[in-house]
Amino acid sequence: MSVLDRCHNIPDLREAAARRLPRGVFEFVDRASEDHLAVQGNRSAFEAIKLRHRALVDVSGRTTATTLFGKPAAMPLAIAPTGAAGLCWYRGEVELARAAAKAGVPLTLSTTSMTAMETLTAFGGRLWFQLYVWKRRDLSHEMIERAKRAGYEALIVTVDSAVPGNREYNARNGFALPFHASPRFMRDVARHPGWTLGVMGRYLANGGMPKHENYPAQFQSTIVSGLAGRREEMNHDSLSWDDLARFRDMWPGVLMLKGVNRADDAVRALAYGVDGLIVSNHGGRNMDSAAATLAVLPEIAEAVGERATVLLDSGIRRGSDILKALALGAKGVLTGRATLYGTAVAGEAGAAKAIGILKTELDKTMAYTGCRTVDEIGPEVMFGEGAR
Repeated sequence: MSVLDRCHNIPDLREAAARRLPRGVFEFVDRASEDHLAVQGNRSAFEAIKLRHRALVDVSGRTTATTLFGKPAAMPLAIAPTGAAGLCWYRGEVELARAAAKAGVPLTLSTTSMTAMETLTAFGGRLWFQLYVWKRRDLSHEMIERAKRAGYEALIVTVDSAVPGNREYNARNGFALPFHASPRFMRDVARHPGWTLGVMGRYLANGGMPKHENYPAQFQSTIVSGLAGRREEMNHDSLSWDDLARFRDMWPGVLMLKGVNRADDAVRALAYGVDGLIVSNHGGRNMDSAAATLAVLPEIAEAVGERATVLLDSGIRRGSDILKALALGAKGVLTGRATLYGTAVAGEAGAAKAIGILKTELDKTMAYTGCRTVDEIGPEVMFGEGAR
């Protein structure tokens, strides 16, 4: 029996990933900022919502299929931008892209990923590109033009990262990018030979250590080296609405903002021509006292109405979580850690396993609540606050 055969849910994949990855790498993926209040809050918000069974409804023909931004998706889910995929598995972004394309869901490539955006266009799936805005705006504009040339469907501008998160665990584990060969981290690596040989060894055998392939060319150093001035150029604290106007002028496709937590920000964004708003607290990785995304979702969805597509990010671990988000007004969700766990365990097969688990759980929850299509999911499926 393979390790994937023993994984029946996302927590199982998480445990398997924790065994395979060095602790520093695993906790970079799994953990968050300070006291992990935001991570706990995200999960608590989902767990607090209960659902009602609906009796005597023929759900034999139910489907999880939907549309996102006018194009079909096999389920109301997209893969969130996760820069660590290439550390979890050799060319992990490629593995994720293949799994997403075969599953019929969009993939979002992160600015900090380790595979060139052009590489992923070979797999035929729907591709979205996530942008961290650089201090020198011409560098950001360069990346936008590159994504446009590569044919990416959507541009997602992250707006919740004015400053880096206070991730204390990185210092404790001796893990940082660029890599520093601290004794603690090297002992950790030595205890995980499968990862060391299967990931780092393969990079070294096929051209050298990975680098951030989507950074501007002059800043594409490897993960074990750094370039003077790069950290300063990557500061996001000057991002403003004027920048959004410029991005809208530059980008002809779908434009989304990721990290919207306030209804007034959401409404203001509409005036700048955004097509989508992603309610996110960065998976709890930035502001530790951030409100749970599920808690702020209803007011944002109500304020926006049908004028833009509202998606929810942060905390998705079960298919029932997807249904709860849709019941509260989202048109779909993004998940990052769930598919990273799968990728860390078995590459494309592991990512496909994670997507398949979430789809099966969503399908079953739709059946229990009497929803034959995604469009039938509404607040009436909930019990308690918010239910009709």
